[in-house]
Amino acid sequence: MTRVVLASASPGRRKVLRQAGIDPLVVVSGVDEDAVLAALDPGSTPSQVTAALAAAKAEAVIGALDSAVAADCVVIGCDSMLYRDGALVGKPATAEAARAGWQQMGGTTGELYTGHCVIRLRDNAVAYRCSDSMSTAVRFAVPSADELDAYIATGEPTAVAGGFTIDGLGGWFIDGVDGDPSSVVGIGLPLTRRLLRAAGLSIAELWAANPLP
Repeated sequence: MTRVVLASASPGRRKVLRQAGIDPLVVVSGVDEDAVLAALDPGSTPSQVTAALAAAKAEAVIGALDSAVAADCVVIGCDSMLYRDGALVGKPATAEAARAGWQQMGGTTGELYTGHCVIRLRDNAVAYRCSDSMSTAVRFAVPSADELDAYIATGEPTAVAGGFTIDGLGGWFIDGVDGDPSSVVGIGLPLTRRLLRAAGLSIAELWAANPLP
């Protein structure tokens, strides 16, 4: 029975998987994202950057798995960043940075890139590994000054890529998305399904092996 391991502390990603019928084993990677970014070619595309970060997280988790889990599991790593004004934006470092981001992106459209990595383990060895990325256009509303103050005060914007959510408090200020909404939350179900299928796994099999409690 193949265990699904989510290499992420993100409650949003775990929620997406649980709503889709899979209860994952969560193992936080602890990857130094800045170090991964520093090692990349400066000309890397947003897709390459987010896919590399996702792969680094999945790879890091492999070494932390119990041998019983690594005997038959699939590790899923993800990373999301917002592309706007010609640059990739991760989690705002401060409330002031989150405010500045919203003042710039309000009323515009940005591209949310989410990298995915799937690593299949059989008998404590890697049997399959693949990474990919997808993007979704996000149309931002313009919150009022009072709304933005209140939103920043919640602390949510500094905890998420790009300083916004669509499945939390920030959802009030998203006019719409063009593409896969689940990837904006942090894990795209369509792309993940394709990667799992390439690894020889079916969703029906994973439902049976990772039932909700």
